[in-house]
Amino acid sequence: MSAAPEATSSPTLLSRVRKTPFWAQIVGGLVLGVLLGYIARTNDISWLATTLETIGKTFVQLLKLAVPPLVFTAILVSVANLGNVTNAARLAGRTLLWFLITSLIAVAIGLGLGLLTNPGQGTNLSTQGLKAPKASGTWVDFLTGIIPTNVVTSFSEVNVLQIVFLAVVVGAAILKIGEKAAPVLKLSESVLELTQTALWWVIRLSPLGTLGLIGKSVAKYGWDLLKPFAVLTADVYIGCALVLFVVYSLLLKFVGGLNPLNFFKGAWPAIQLAFVSRSSVGTLPVTRRVTERLGVPSDYASFAVPFGATTKMDGCAAIYPSLAAIFVAQVYNIDLGIRDYLLIAFVSVIGSAATAGLTGAIVMLTLTLSTLGLPLEGVGLLLAIDPILDMIRTATNVAGQSVVPILVAAREKTLDLVAYNSPTGDLYDETPVTIPAQSAEKVPAAA
Repeated sequence: MSAAPEATSSPTLLSRVRKTPFWAQIVGGLVLGVLLGYIARTNDISWLATTLETIGKTFVQLLKLAVPPLVFTAILVSVANLGNVTNAARLAGRTLLWFLITSLIAVAIGLGLGLLTNPGQGTNLSTQGLKAPKASGTWVDFLTGIIPTNVVTSFSEVNVLQIVFLAVVVGAAILKIGEKAAPVLKLSESVLELTQTALWWVIRLSPLGTLGLIGKSVAKYGWDLLKPFAVLTADVYIGCALVLFVVYSLLLKFVGGLNPLNFFKGAWPAIQLAFVSRSSVGTLPVTRRVTERLGVPSDYASFAVPFGATTKMDGCAAIYPSLAAIFVAQVYNIDLGIRDYLLIAFVSVIGSAATAGLTGAIVMLTLTLSTLGLPLEGVGLLLAIDPILDMIRTATNVAGQSVVPILVAAREKTLDLVAYNSPTGDLYDETPVTIPAQSAEKVPAAA
């Protein structure tokens, strides 16, 4: 009789862990990761550092595994279902317009911080022996890289920009053909739901992934590596924080007429996952779920959020390249003029899709440097600290990918204000969001 309580002790402990808020689990993983990383670095415990790196690497690999089918099916189904959304063209146009506006604001903040702090002066960094990156980004690469030469290669090499192109084309074809293409659309919806479900299991491992990723960064880099880049690192974090907490809050308040605190309360799970995973696309299911939980109609969110996850990059494509370009120019003692700063703004706004097409912010940086005529070898200076900078950049990206649909929905009078003002419940205990089928009701839009 006395053995009965012991038999139920383990399930009780497990249930307590499951009842712990997900944000608390991630914070716990973050704190434990910093502690273990510090122990591994200060005591030179190689096996612990290797273990942390393996845990973090495995988590990221699992996220990336779902990227091709997730991006393809999410955008394909979203485009195919645009016929269910009233005034779809206007919604798409306004979404793109706000993407451009927020990108301009972000790049202006980056340039302002760079001119104010001069991040590349006094670093005493040596540029000898540096080589230009093999995968550099030019406008020709960007434009020609959109159209795939081999469909299989686009997926096997995870060229997100080409996958987006294919998905838009196929989705538009399905929309044009109509009922005859219904089986293809139904299959795509099923694959999307399967991918989301599997990815959701991976996302539940985020506390463990956080432990490994943060622990590896602390064990491998420490503070010594950051010393020559202290001003640049501070600029990137301050710039992203200004956009994330100030610019987005002001837009929500004065453009959308909304309480910004409710946004952060509802969107925080996506922002914190983006910070530790450093993947906008990997965070896509969470971003879409929080956006819908904040009152954006499902039909519109299913288009705007995947579109933003592949093109809306205020952290990687606006703040970072503007600061990094100034940093590289100052390290090489090259003076920049008004024309150069205008070019940086142009590249950041127009070329932001390049962050999805090749290898993220590094290619966006090479695109910026090549446009300005700056040495591409300067990219090599920043590779070591890129993972540290990428955390706050990705968190800013994801926040913007949710803010813009909320702004557009608020101005179109389709935002569910009751849902926005009370984003409650454990996001990770809910059923995964699915994209509505073609038979769903149309979303009304204000005239």
